[in-house]
Amino acid sequence: MTTTKTQQIQTSTKPLRRRRTASLSGQQFAGPLFASPALLGLAIFLVAPFVLALVLSFYRVQLNSPRPARFVGFEQYARLFTDPDMSAAFGQALLNNFTFALIVVPVQTVLALALAVLVNRKLRGMVIFRTFIFMPLVFPLALTAVIWRLIYSRGDEGLLNAILGLFSGGALSSHDWLGDPATAMGSIIVMSIWQSVSFQMIIVLAALQSVPTELYEAASLDRASKWAQFLNVTVPGIRNTLIFVALITTIFSFRLFDQVYLLSRSGSVDRGSTETVMTQIINTGFDNNNVGQAAAMTVIFMLIITVIAIIQRAAARQRGGV
Repeated sequence: MTTTKTQQIQTSTKPLRRRRTASLSGQQFAGPLFASPALLGLAIFLVAPFVLALVLSFYRVQLNSPRPARFVGFEQYARLFTDPDMSAAFGQALLNNFTFALIVVPVQTVLALALAVLVNRKLRGMVIFRTFIFMPLVFPLALTAVIWRLIYSRGDEGLLNAILGLFSGGALSSHDWLGDPATAMGSIIVMSIWQSVSFQMIIVLAALQSVPTELYEAASLDRASKWAQFLNVTVPGIRNTLIFVALITTIFSFRLFDQVYLLSRSGSVDRGSTETVMTQIINTGFDNNNVGQAAAMTVIFMLIITVIAIIQRAAARQRGGV
């Protein structure tokens, strides 16, 4: 009888095992299936353009020219490092990018954290305050550039000069903020932080709201001050989010193009201190009609950004981050 019961149990468990196997098999294919639209978009909009740029970088290509593309090998890569004029311009553009990133990344990350902590407080009218902080992000960038061009305008017609002139008795009312090499990049940095800090703030705010309140209650029972709670509870709880914010801010900083391009349409921006690699690529490819050289610059710049992202990620992992 025992043998019969054992056989019945074994027989009854076989369909269950088949269902579990089929379920596990379905789960294995579910992940790639759900990720396939994103992977397809990544391949179309990132991998394919990079491969095309890599191919074009080995050819001399001119737009609207009857001449066919001519294979030149690594000549256009070599020109970036051997041609004095081109290497100097490319090096200056890289320096401008690094200057922008070194200032924007820490300032914008800290400012996003401060704003997130501020708007996370339950105070009357905080919803309206959040709306005003988020508003610059929804403005079209062209409109943002027009607003800040009016703010930075030279002479008394500029809002910034008018305010400075009011408090300085007219001594500081005629500065050309975008035309002066000493202040041109700083002016673009201020505009960029104002326009995009709310995006990072929302990410940090979501992380703040996910920190368990029990941790703050336990810290309060231990008589920890608000500052101690911030350092020992809040910061460790959102550490990975802060690393992520710093990483994407770095990538966005090296992609600086729109702000410089739109402000430079007025013709008053100092090109030497504000030209970035992205603007130089556009000028080389379309204004100078040298698509192959622009493609070579794109490939090198892409590799530089990739190396920086890998270094940031490795440093974060060594410190216990993501």
